[in-house]
Amino acid sequence: MIVVAGVLQRDSKLLIGQRMAQDRHGLKWEFPGGKVEAGETPKQALTRELREELGIEAVVGVEIARYEHSTANRSPLILLFHKVESYTGEPQPNTFEQILWEDAGNLPSYDFLDGDLDFVRRIAMGRIRQLR
Repeated sequence: MIVVAGVLQRDSKLLIGQRMAQDRHGLKWEFPGGKVEAGETPKQALTRELREELGIEAVVGVEIARYEHSTANRSPLILLFHKVESYTGEPQPNTFEQILWEDAGNLPSYDFLDGDLDFVRRIAMGRIRQLR
């Protein structure tokens, strides 16, 4: 399964969302996005997911990270992270408990989904060049 996530920046802060309490992995933090459906490219899937989750129309940019994440009793996930170049509309927490704009260095203090942790560490250490 391929999962795509969007990295939105505003004034050097990044947008993160907290999953709804009743959802799988409730109250964990993540970057907005979701599964790539049959017939979609990752960019098309991310555009759709950002519309559904945040109510924005996004221009999805370059892929800035990709890796495989495995957990017990599940098929491995391929995680793709894309920079969001621009968007129209103001992000709303349509499918989140809350959304926050946060400094990259503070991200490790949030309880992120296990699959996002490697990316969070890399961002916090300044290893994602496209976000500088």
